[in-house]
Amino acid sequence: MASPPGDGDRDGSPADPTPLPVVCGHCGARAADPPPVTWTCSVEHGVHRHFCGACARENLRAIEGRLDSNWW
Repeated sequence: MASPPGDGDRDGSPADPTPLPVVCGHCGARAADPPPVTWTCSVEHGVHRHFCGACARENLRAIEGRLDSNWW
């Protein structure tokens, strides 16, 4: 079965099947995409940032207080 026209990337090529690793915005740890459920995702100034489980636990109060990660 063929894909409908326009399905895929804008240049017409199929989407890249290799997911990029997700990087912790605090310590730089890497995980496969999608990240483990212990990781946290935050949107700061319109940018999605991921934090590993260890960094999320260490900064839980700041995360719940909605402080930008720059303040941690």
